[in-house]
Amino acid sequence: MFGDLMGMMGKLKETQKKVEETKKRLDTVLIDEKSSDEKITVTLTANRTIKSISIDEGLLQDKEELEDYLILTLNKAIERATQINEAELAAVAKDGMPNIPGMDMFK
Repeated sequence: MFGDLMGMMGKLKETQKKVEETKKRLDTVLIDEKSSDEKITVTLTANRTIKSISIDEGLLQDKEELEDYLILTLNKAIERATQINEAELAAVAKDGMPNIPGMDMFK
């Protein structure tokens, strides 16, 4: 019994290490999102850190329009980054889960 418990604890520590490594790797995964007319381009990491924003000169004349473009484009980029982040971390966590009888019904 204790051997199983120790094995599970070891597997959980290994999984925790893999999760941390995955989080670091996701800092290097860049996501580019553009507005539909490509007047704004946003680049962020899969950990949702904004790296750059490029704005078409024409948008600088209208503050409200610029704000709308930024909100829409940033939200799309954050949504994509979140999907990638969650999928990557879920895959690592699922791979590292100990084999507990009856837990397969939650997959």
